[in-house]
Amino acid sequence: MGFTSSPASAPRLASAKIVVAGGFGVGKTTMVGAVSEIPPVNTEAWMTQAARTVDPLTGGSGKVTTTVAMDFGRVTLAEDLVLYLFGTPGQPRFWQMWDDLSRGASAAVVLVDTRRLDVSFPAVDYFENDSDVPFAVAVNLFDGEQTHRLDDVREALRLSPGVPLLACDARSRESVVRTLVAALRHTMDTAAPERGGAAAR
Repeated sequence: MGFTSSPASAPRLASAKIVVAGGFGVGKTTMVGAVSEIPPVNTEAWMTQAARTVDPLTGGSGKVTTTVAMDFGRVTLAEDLVLYLFGTPGQPRFWQMWDDLSRGASAAVVLVDTRRLDVSFPAVDYFENDSDVPFAVAVNLFDGEQTHRLDDVREALRLSPGVPLLACDARSRESVVRTLVAALRHTMDTAAPERGGAAAR
């Protein structure tokens, strides 16, 4: 886990892998697409009537496709920093892919929908207990509205105090960039005490 950079002979260019995770239909594909500077790569499949009984959504969501493998995008935050985004599929039958998608990641963002908070518990649990990737949680502002206080969301999700929690409009490039930066800062803050401890030894 960590950042990679170019050889000393070339202009210094750091890159980082960010995983965008969360339950089914919380806005991961939208988030990657909103910020990617290249046409995002996705593995969307049309939702059949049978699939709707397996992967139910709230009424009126308008969702007609679903991610069956991953989303991929790239965003340059500065001349010397490029982020590669990997969006996970949210359906339980694809959770076994999360280990592969998270391997080598510098940070993760767990996107949540407060209208269906229950679908977010597995992603939060995964990054808290089954992964060493530092993560932040972002509440997707559907219709641009924040319907719950972040403190209430933190309590409902039982988030550890050190996990960053912020609001994010997955349709807005500016909002998504702010969320990605927060996740990276959390990784650096998490790694700093470890480096200090290693130096002390």
